[in-house]
Amino acid sequence: MLATRSAPQRSTEQTKFWRDPALRMELLRATYITHSFARHTHEGYAIGVIDAGVEEFAYQGATHQATANNIVIVHPGEVHTGHAGVPDGWKYRMFYPSVALLQGELSRSVPYFPQPVIQDQELAEELRRLHLALESADSRLEADCRFLWTFSKLLSRYAEHRPQTFGSGLETLAVRQALDYLSVHYAHAVSLNDLANIAQLKPLRFLRVFQRATGLPPHSYLVQMRVEQAKKLLAAGLPIAQAAFDTGFTDQSHLNRHFKRLVGVTPGQYVQGCKA
Repeated sequence: MLATRSAPQRSTEQTKFWRDPALRMELLRATYITHSFARHTHEGYAIGVIDAGVEEFAYQGATHQATANNIVIVHPGEVHTGHAGVPDGWKYRMFYPSVALLQGELSRSVPYFPQPVIQDQELAEELRRLHLALESADSRLEADCRFLWTFSKLLSRYAEHRPQTFGSGLETLAVRQALDYLSVHYAHAVSLNDLANIAQLKPLRFLRVFQRATGLPPHSYLVQMRVEQAKKLLAAGLPIAQAAFDTGFTDQSHLNRHFKRLVGVTPGQYVQGCKA
């Protein structure tokens, strides 16, 4: 009888999320195979290093691929996706620094990175060592030193200053009024007519103006806003079911589904990471 050769075992999806209390920065280490991030934005930066595999993502009107030892950078407020570029998926380590964290001691202006995928193996390895230091928490001094040293290199080598641009005054004001309304009423049932009336625009024009300004349609933006608010409540210790109710989701499973699509971990994993 001929011996049969067993098929190689594929990696399984794994995630670890935690928050560094000193830097007030969220971090993620993950292996994704079938998981796909929905179109979303971040309040701060998303900066990571690929450990293995290929991540493919849509960003700034193009599709990009990042392979092992590539550095990936997504700007605050920029709509993007994320999924596997090969059948075996990808492994990466992510930093989510706020604008204030990078702008404080490291930069006088808001850093802009023209390249979403950077090939710099030396710097990729330094980012990996920093991530490991923040994960182990063995030495606060080492983590702090590595953070300043590594991110100062990243900014000095690849960041530029880009003046902020705005749309027309009336359109900017219309979108701002709608966003201000959503920031207060995110847990309520909101209609397109409600937002259009607040912006003093006809619904179709408002829809076009809003998506052009934010990169997302209003309903997707509202879901993301609810998830961001849920993160704050969960970090403060509120039970998941209560956080779901307080942020306008129909139930806990509704929050779970959107949370995983946008954040990459479940609410339960997020809560555990906040406790670490």
